[in-house]
Amino acid sequence: WLRCWQRRELARRLAADGVEVERVAKPVLDSLSSHGAHQGIVVETRPFAYADLADIIKASGTGPALVVVLDHVTDEGNFGAIVRSAEVAGAAGVIIANARAAQVGVGAMKTSAGALLHIPVAQVPNLVQAMQELKDAGFWCCAATEHAEEDVWHAPLEGRICLVMGSEGSGISHLVLSKCDFAVRLPQRGHVESLNVAQAATVLCYEWLRRVSGESDDGR
Repeated sequence: WLRCWQRRELARRLAADGVEVERVAKPVLDSLSSHGAHQGIVVETRPFAYADLADIIKASGTGPALVVVLDHVTDEGNFGAIVRSAEVAGAAGVIIANARAAQVGVGAMKTSAGALLHIPVAQVPNLVQAMQELKDAGFWCCAATEHAEEDVWHAPLEGRICLVMGSEGSGISHLVLSKCDFAVRLPQRGHVESLNVAQAATVLCYEWLRRVSGESDDGR
């Protein structure tokens, strides 16, 4: 929670920059925020500016690149966490469906820790068509699924990779899976069936980064 003097100073700086400042009671801020997590201030902004798929392909250049495709991930927290991992790993962008999927909102912005401001996110009407455009740009499409025969340590997860992550409930749809060039799973020794989609995406993004960074298997 910001201290009174910090809120006053922030309000002064905003007003000096021409931003309209309105002082309201705490219940009003509670109603405008996610679960009352506002620290005493709420800022109203213009709608999030989604990128075009062409922008992401252009940003990928011609060398090694990573693009993360989310096949109807519905939880904003998972979506934001995946965007955060993708951005930190140096991905060129994230692609989501424009319907029946988590979009950029308060929850996603919070869990992304600001990453949504630094990586292009494209909304597309057809994921399969978007994957074909990525293939035309030299990408190999990799499906992340616990049912894959090949584990991530032995899969060709380097170069220009389109990493496809499935929804929390049903995973990757059959149609999207049929468009993928290969599939990978995460090896495990424990008893839990699988990792959360955001955790799995983090592991896979970093394995791609390790490969393209030229690091050896022992990390040296």
